[in-house]
Amino acid sequence: MTEATTVATDRTDEAGRTDGTGRTDGTGEADERLRRWRLVLGGDAADGTGCALGGRDAAMDGALSALYGKEGGANYARRKDRSAGLGASAPSVARWLGDIRTYFPSSVVQVMQRDAIDRLGLSTLLLEPEMLEAVEADVHLVGTLLSLNKAMPETTKETARAVVRKVVEDLEKRLATRTRATLTGALDRSARVSRPRHHDIDWNRTIAANLKNYLPEYRTVVPERLIGYGRAAQSVKKEVILCIDQSGSMAASVVYASVFGAVLSSMRSLNTRLVVFDTNVVDLTDQLDDPVDVLFGTQLGGGTDINRALAYCQAQITRPADTVVVLISDLYEGGIRNEMLKRVAAMKASGVQFVTLLALSDEGSPAYDREHAAALAALDAPAFACTPDLFPEVMAAAIERRPLPIPDMAAHQ
Repeated sequence: MTEATTVATDRTDEAGRTDGTGRTDGTGEADERLRRWRLVLGGDAADGTGCALGGRDAAMDGALSALYGKEGGANYARRKDRSAGLGASAPSVARWLGDIRTYFPSSVVQVMQRDAIDRLGLSTLLLEPEMLEAVEADVHLVGTLLSLNKAMPETTKETARAVVRKVVEDLEKRLATRTRATLTGALDRSARVSRPRHHDIDWNRTIAANLKNYLPEYRTVVPERLIGYGRAAQSVKKEVILCIDQSGSMAASVVYASVFGAVLSSMRSLNTRLVVFDTNVVDLTDQLDDPVDVLFGTQLGGGTDINRALAYCQAQITRPADTVVVLISDLYEGGIRNEMLKRVAAMKASGVQFVTLLALSDEGSPAYDREHAAALAALDAPAFACTPDLFPEVMAAAIERRPLPIPDMAAHQ
């Protein structure tokens, strides 16, 4: 409750309200502190504030109590003069969803929706079209919908696809331009030529290659051999294989990876393959032109067989030196551990650039199998968590075969 309430009270400050009635005549700093504590503590008799709320603050407090209060939805029902609590029916939940969108900013609404699904078991209500139309769509909601895909009635699927498409389109707008620009530059730089035009010379590599020709008296290097950037034409391609763990804990990563897969597949200089797995392996490459189709082709939940997935990916590699394999998994392996590590070692020995992401999301430090992460690090394939904003830089580094930009707090050596 604290996170949502704190943000909510900050928002009321921005609107200029200094008490529960919406007045702006000012009742003093002490009263304002009591009001804020009252919203945070939730109004138990023992909260000690002695502060009563009115107007918009009271309605806000009711919405919070419905989710976080001891009396839960019943308390909210009484405030709203309804006979059903939050968990009792779709109409009451829909009203609550409408209320929180009125009182709180979008970022807080998304947190409260997520908590409502976890704390009150509202997942089944998302199978109703009216509910889906009332929610604030975000990555976590998409993950929940995908996990319910098989149980979803036909009357709901069209609405669910519309919700998922909205989130996917928003993510593409945010991520696509920067990803294409970053990777186009990396592809250009990775196509080295020995007789470059002047503006294509890679001076850092050229100087390093000609240090033996340094003339101390002139304090200069004679560049006998020039190294330059090529231009990544259609014939200069890199192969990218995204291998995505679709176990339930990886829901947000699956959403982001599907969007990035669609963006990468739109670049002519990249040949992108997308593979999802649990205990089975499914190649969704032919659906990459529409990430919504990719997402509905996944089956969140189930076990994990990383070795089997890597075996499939390994079989697809035809040009190891030009291939980047990205494994996105928390590394909780249900298959054959030693075989999994042997496959990673074999791919790296053949020239494949191998990247392991414990998560591709904004959620912070993920849960993961530390023993397997350490084993991969010993193979010079460190596993780390990656935010969507960092992912283009990680891919650019892999394409150029330079050290990966591993975040200090997320690296797991």
